[in-house]
Amino acid sequence: MNRTIIKITLGALGASAMAGCAVGPRNATGGEVTGVGGVYLSEPAPRGMVLIDRGSIKAGPQEDDSLWNVRADARGVSVDAFWMDETEVTNSEYKQFVYWVRDSIIRERLADPAYGGNDEFRIEEDRDGNPITPRLNWSKPIPWRNTDEDEQRAINSLYRTNPVTGVTELDPEQLNYRYETYNHGEAVRRRNRLNPARRNYNTDLPVSDEVPQITKDTAYVDDDGTIVRRTITRGLTGDYDFINTYIVNVYPDTTVWVNDFDNGMNDTYVRMYFSNAGYNDYPVVGVSWEQANAFANWRTDFLRRALGREGVHIEPFRLPTEAEWEYAARAGISSNKYPWDGDLPFTEDKGCFYANFKPQDGNYTQDGQLITSQVATYAPNAFGLYDMAGNVSEWTSTAYTESVSRLQGDMNPEYRYDAAQTDPYRLKRKIVRGGSWKDVAHNIRSDLRLWEYQNEQRSYIGFRCVRTYIGFDKARKSKRKK
Repeated sequence: MNRTIIKITLGALGASAMAGCAVGPRNATGGEVTGVGGVYLSEPAPRGMVLIDRGSIKAGPQEDDSLWNVRADARGVSVDAFWMDETEVTNSEYKQFVYWVRDSIIRERLADPAYGGNDEFRIEEDRDGNPITPRLNWSKPIPWRNTDEDEQRAINSLYRTNPVTGVTELDPEQLNYRYETYNHGEAVRRRNRLNPARRNYNTDLPVSDEVPQITKDTAYVDDDGTIVRRTITRGLTGDYDFINTYIVNVYPDTTVWVNDFDNGMNDTYVRMYFSNAGYNDYPVVGVSWEQANAFANWRTDFLRRALGREGVHIEPFRLPTEAEWEYAARAGISSNKYPWDGDLPFTEDKGCFYANFKPQDGNYTQDGQLITSQVATYAPNAFGLYDMAGNVSEWTSTAYTESVSRLQGDMNPEYRYDAAQTDPYRLKRKIVRGGSWKDVAHNIRSDLRLWEYQNEQRSYIGFRCVRTYIGFDKARKSKRKK
């Protein structure tokens, strides 16, 4: 009797619990397992991005080239679907980031007493001595009611007057962006679990109580206004140990036009390329790998804020992996050395119709351009992507080492190395792809890799963002027999 009562009680509890679920089984009749339904977010197409469907390719050069010291290094790789910017990030788009950082600093200074703001509060008490709702001390200026002079003082603090030209311009040294990232890849590794019994499932081995050591990046601004970056190692205490903090100066290095080319008259580009609206639709340059990552983080946060509660479901913007970049550039066709279809005879004359590069020694203008060109000047590849060869080389997220091909897997391959501040400089190399306006035809091939140091800024390196695709269309639904 008791046994029967228990069975009935559990059955009733199960039915009640199931009835209270917002998402239940597709069909709960007949006592069969039918699975649990649910709702997933079907992403709308992000502005200015192209959906690259999942696929595979023979990545890397497939034949030796003794003239250029290229060895065949083809390997099969597969990548999942992702969104990719159809063009490089432009000066106009990057300016939005710079101005957002500028405006954020101004808003903070409007509440700073040094710039006329005041955020002091007066706590009032009732007859029994209990604090009541705090009210502002109206005898002093409040942050959102600064005088015009105070506001102008806060704004002017971010500008400087050029001592030579007399032009008022932004002070690049102050435009620092602070952000945090969660290293999910390290956080989910078994070796970093707080429960020692779950770090190794081999029951022949004793459970070790040794505390895992984690490494994280942190940054702060000292009393002199200097950005201090450190990589610290300590015992694991919780998930927060996998949060890395970065402070990055976001203003591009406009002097690259002079520093990249000795004995040249390129001062005009220093003054005009980023600041003049005539170059708004040109790819941003003078941006380091670190700055490109900061832009991607800001772009993610900017979108999530606009979407409100739904924003938490959005995958972050990021730099493409080397495999993603090459797959997209070659339009998924292993025989393509360049972004266009087939192994086209790529001579200097014919190539000028396909990309912005350096056709001949000393002749930059045969393709109609001298330096960079407006984005989307040339025809896109079969995936709808512009300038995947030439114009500017592009940062990827992948770290460079001479053996990087052997270190990567074949499914969504990626080799990441977050170099510590104390690491040798050679460990801070990142892969760039696609060649640029200053490169000859060979160097803009889609199957070749080059590299640059992650903190370097060049007149010929830009970037574009990607975002992992989350969603299913009709073509991707399960084809299991029902």
